[in-house]
Amino acid sequence: MKIAITSDSTCDLSKELIEKYDIKIIPLYINKGSESLRDGLEITPNDIFEYVDSGAGVCQTSALNMVDYTELFEERLQSYDAVIHFNISSGFSSCHANARLAAEELENVYVIDTLNLSTGSGHLVLDAAIMAQEGKTPEEIVAVINGEIPKVESSFVIDTLKYLHKGGRCSALTALGANLLKLKPCIEVKDGKMDVGKKYRGNFKTVILQYVRDRLVGREDIDSRRIFITYAIGTPEEVVDAVEAEVRACMEFDEVIRTKAGCTISNHCGPVCLGILFFRK
Repeated sequence: MKIAITSDSTCDLSKELIEKYDIKIIPLYINKGSESLRDGLEITPNDIFEYVDSGAGVCQTSALNMVDYTELFEERLQSYDAVIHFNISSGFSSCHANARLAAEELENVYVIDTLNLSTGSGHLVLDAAIMAQEGKTPEEIVAVINGEIPKVESSFVIDTLKYLHKGGRCSALTALGANLLKLKPCIEVKDGKMDVGKKYRGNFKTVILQYVRDRLVGREDIDSRRIFITYAIGTPEEVVDAVEAEVRACMEFDEVIRTKAGCTISNHCGPVCLGILFFRK
């Protein structure tokens, strides 16, 4: 049985992984002024940052509609026996609800609410693609993935609350206080929603290495087969290198994969942001 694995663009998997595992990505829309542009195809994170810095305003993310999903599923079903599709958490977007409506009109389409974002979702997409290549049935894949969803641990540290504030996700007072105190908040995904965890203080490199140690050191509940280091494009490469070295020093993973955040995450978190995302046992 030939199974198509599809995902919206928020999964932040690299082009190399997408091609290797035959994953079909459907881009969300990014609204910039009067333009509605497709994530990664017609707009990049750099375009978003330049637009915000120009003072013209902020970009907004927009969910795919039922027609978008119907077209995707019908196109995949022409070459595949079944489709398993992954969405950003229903707590962040109406994408999942729209995809489910589209799937109800078709046979052999399975829609999964990852209750996550970025490579937190990417972990699940990748596991499904591997199982599809191994010849697992759709029902077997969906059962495994549903068991994995609560085990994904996703968090990011952001350098500034400017973008969350401009996007209406935190108050002006909170943003001002954090900036004055040079706080770098850790944003965690819990039960499909974002929450603020530990608030770090200091320069980003020092903070991000402490964050890695806080997440990994002294724990016995981490699945060591894979970890993603996902970061916004404005994060200095030397910082990403230091994070990878720190991850490897803290714990031995089978795979340490670096990926860049796409438009959706970047639009909310800004140009300097980094997270480590992995499974718990």
